[in-house]
This record gives sequence, structure tokens and C-alpha cells, in this order.
Amino acid sequence: MLVSTQTQLLGTSYGDAEAIRMLHEAGFPAYDFTMQKMLSKEPDEPLNADNYVEYAKGLRALADELGIVCNQAHAPFTTGKKDQREIFDKIVRSMEVASILGAKIIVVHPIQHLPYEENVEELYKMNMEFYKSLIPYCEKFQIKVALENMWQGVNKSYHIVHSTCSRPEEFCRYLDDLDSEWFVACLDIGHVAVVGESVERTIRVLGTKRLQALHVHDNNLCDDLHTLPYTRNINWDLTLKALQEIGYEGDFTFEADRFLRFLPEPLIPHGLKFMLETGRYMASQIEKKVTK
Repeated sequence: MLVSTQTQLLGTSYGDAEAIRMLHEAGFPAYDFTMQKMLSKEPDEPLNADNYVEYAKGLRALADELGIVCNQAHAPFTTGKKDQREIFDKIVRSMEVASILGAKIIVVHPIQHLPYEENVEELYKMNMEFYKSLIPYCEKFQIKVALENMWQGVNKSYHIVHSTCSRPEEFCRYLDDLDSEWFVACLDIGHVAVVGESVERTIRVLGTKRLQALHVHDNNLCDDLHTLPYTRNINWDLTLKALQEIGYEGDFTFEADRFLRFLPEPLIPHGLKFMLETGRYMASQIEKKVTK
């Protein structure tokens, strides 16, 4: 099982090439290429430039030289009240970039710009149309799209509530109704916990066929903290046991950058190595043979 982590923090701070080098030096065999920077207003963002293909090929050449692979990627996503369809062209470009880098899966957030509980069916219809419109690009770039379970914040305290695909049965409904080899689930474990769902039950309901990617991070069961497992309140023993029992066959990918964000810069390489060792331990627990 490949252990990887996202490039979000490192790429923003040091640039994409240096992020890949740093992850390689820490010992990671793979990386998750995050493309939220495509929504940046910075005029020199290379992923938005005309020569983005050459830029992506350069990153692929660097990774190949170092011996680190891009196991999955993350498309840019809207926040707040903006609709994912507003950035459709950037999502398609990110699929092309991910394909060049060698990723087999790219996470594409569902539409969730409307208040969820009052618009469950409306959001479902929008998302069916949205995801089906990506199929030609999945075929062109030979890459699977992973749906992710979401949450919403309401009122001034930003209280976290359910959103698109946050309930396991709805997550299954989306994937089953799309009914395509090009769509799989990326389970964001932290998102499951903050909306009050059982992580282990969600894993078992999704099952091996649907669940093909992970976003692994910890929180206090109230806030979306995106920090390292075993530092907050998610029950990782039960979580890993559930992944073991369904025979999870995907990769193990961290989305825990906020653990690194609080470290002084000289400690970031050490933090990356500790993150990798944590991931290796957790992956080994998933890969253990199930004993009766």
C-alpha cells in the first residue's frame, strides 16, 4: 500500500518542484498533487499559464528521476456559495495535469453551494449532471474521478452540519446511480467524524469496490482540523480495523497539512518523516490478515 501526502502546503510555500523533492527526501514513495492554487489570483501561477502542459511534464520528469510517483490528485474546488460548475474548465485542466503526472485518481468535490438539508434532491440532480459531464475527459485522460464526502458550516459560529455525500447511504447512491467505472469514492475520514457519522460504519457501507481512495487526518470531532492521526479524537483502532475487514485495496493518503503548518521551518523535514512513519504504521495495520 502506497503511503502519500498532499503537496498543498509545501507547494504553496516552496513551489511544486521543491515540494516533490522534499517529499522524496522524507522517504515518501508517492505524492498527492493538489491544484487549489489554480484558483489563485497570482498572475504567474504556472498551472494557469499557456504552457501548463510543459510545466506538468517537467514535474513528471523530476518525479521519475527521483523515483516518486503521483498516486492521486486533487482538483481545485470552490468554497462558500460558489458552484463547482463555475470552475469547470479549471477542473478539466486539472484532470489533464493529473494524467500527465501519472495519477490514476483525481478527487473532484461535489456541488454543495446550496443549504444541504433543504436541497438534497436538487443537489443530487445537479451533481449527476455535473459528474456525467466529466466522463468524456475521464476517457480522454484515462483517469478516475473520486467523489468526496463533504460538510457545511452554518450560522455565525460556523457550526458544522451534513452536506453532499456526508451520509454513507447517500454516498453510495451517488456512485451507484452514476454507474460508471470512472467514478469511485475518496473517503475523507475527518469529514465523516465532524458531521457525527461513524467512520467505521461508513467504511463498511461503502465497501471495497466503491472505496478506492482516502483523505486521512484527525480532528476533535467538532472542527475540520486536518492534523496528524493520534493527535486528536478519532478512534483510529476502529477505523483501521474497518479498512482491514473490507479488504481496502487503495492507497493511504494524508490530508493533514495543518500538522506541519505549526512547525518552525527547520522542523518541517522532520515532521514529514514522522508523518511518513505514522502512515507506514497505519497502513501495516490495514494490511494485516483478518483473524477470526
